[in-house]
Amino acid sequence: MCPSGTTLRAETTTVGSDLRPAFNVLDVDHDGKISRDDLRKFYSGFSSGGADEEAIKTMMSVADLNEDGFVEYYEFERVLGSQKRSSSRNGGVMEDVFRIMDKDGDGKLSHEDLKSYMEWAGFSANDEDIRAMIRLGGGDEKDGVSYDGLLKILAIDFVGESSRSC
Repeated sequence: MCPSGTTLRAETTTVGSDLRPAFNVLDVDHDGKISRDDLRKFYSGFSSGGADEEAIKTMMSVADLNEDGFVEYYEFERVLGSQKRSSSRNGGVMEDVFRIMDKDGDGKLSHEDLKSYMEWAGFSANDEDIRAMIRLGGGDEKDGVSYDGLLKILAIDFVGESSRSC
């Protein structure tokens, strides 16, 4: 049991990759589960207009498998892991997102690709923010960032977060 009184679930799937860093980024209050409030707080950091309530409702309905109002890690892993296990021919959700973002189809997200997507998604990001995202993803301003780089951008692991057991 965690100090907060919550119990960590032992149910997991065998995906072959650790989704914990991405989960921890979305678990804003660090209580071991993702709530609607966590998602609102996370997305409000990207947009002055706040989070899209309909999008949050959809995310929760897809991921909250036991319908308790929260997404625990095993649910998060199960939903994202099922995408990872899908056939390589069909690809997963993240690969589809990457293809949508990659407007010129060159297999890299350029500065303009990222900026355009951020604006479309309602996130406020200036040129320096976009350059920082590209660097974080292991790319550069000239070549942009690859699919693997996008995954790095989305799975930011803040210092100390990965060592948190509860």
